[in-house]
Amino acid sequence: MSVERIDLAPGYSISRLIRGGWQLAGDHGPVARDSLNDGFLAFFDADITALDCADIYTGAEEMIGDFRRHLANARGAEALDRLKVHTKFVPDLALLPTLSRADVEAIIDRSRARLGMERLDLVQFHWWDYAQPRCVEALLHLQELQQAGKIAHIAGTNFDAAHVAAFAAAGAPLTSIQVQYSLLDRRPAGAFTATAAASHTGLICYGALAGGFLSARWLGQSDPAESLTNRSLIKYRLIIDECGGWDAFQALLSVLDRIAQHHAVPLSAVAARWVLDQPGVAAVIIGARHAGHLADTLAIAALRLSAADHTAIAGVLPPGPQGDVYGLERDRDGRHGRIMKYNLNKA
Repeated sequence: MSVERIDLAPGYSISRLIRGGWQLAGDHGPVARDSLNDGFLAFFDADITALDCADIYTGAEEMIGDFRRHLANARGAEALDRLKVHTKFVPDLALLPTLSRADVEAIIDRSRARLGMERLDLVQFHWWDYAQPRCVEALLHLQELQQAGKIAHIAGTNFDAAHVAAFAAAGAPLTSIQVQYSLLDRRPAGAFTATAAASHTGLICYGALAGGFLSARWLGQSDPAESLTNRSLIKYRLIIDECGGWDAFQALLSVLDRIAQHHAVPLSAVAARWVLDQPGVAAVIIGARHAGHLADTLAIAALRLSAADHTAIAGVLPPGPQGDVYGLERDRDGRHGRIMKYNLNKA
């Protein structure tokens, strides 16, 4: 079976399924380091040849750097050309008022060292606070490092439509924009997607499985809200509240389960395939701590939803969060913002 591919930019092709790295960063359960490289290799051999990580995902860049060395030994140096590693540039909230070009370069150089890469494939830029006005300046610093050969492609994460348009107007259009997009959170649909398309910026979507909530594991289960410790589940349980609560969520799961059984695939594959089918979506990130998730991930690649499937899903879609992409999360005093960690990039 072949995993679909897409050209994010001329000459830059990635698999439309990307293995995510947030689950490797702690607060998501134990990571089996002794089998991690074999798990990465299993995904790579299955044509899932793109990895997502971040400078603030503790230990993730180093783990992927170690895998790059393992891959070269196991499959030859040419395999490194097929592997695409997407990281992030997330300057600390406390650093934003004084962020300098030297600060930007130091963070990028540290990612290069951790990953063992002379030139980073794609750097996704995040800015915590729009009230700090220098995000375009920071993006232009990244562009200078791109011109110096340290970065191949510059992307963004969690910016709203106005900022995506502003970056393009400043002469630094984003190659892609990473946003939360799922059956439960459809804020990127419509105007945001149109703005991204105007600058040829593809959507790379995280949260397609809502941290694992969009799976058969939760069908018919009681609301676990008070007992959650996993960071992903805590985050996405708040999104379920924005969708009308646990009962509305269960109604959606029931329809997804019927469709999944019809196609003989996991429920999670239906949820992720729905996101891949949306306009403007280039790829979907699937979080995985180990290779045990590979078969379910490949089911996404094989699945094709019918028009009737989409109609059935549309009939039970909850309203979901409203407003700008990442708008709720930017309110640091609100429920969604209070669970964030804002200063993780200190050396």
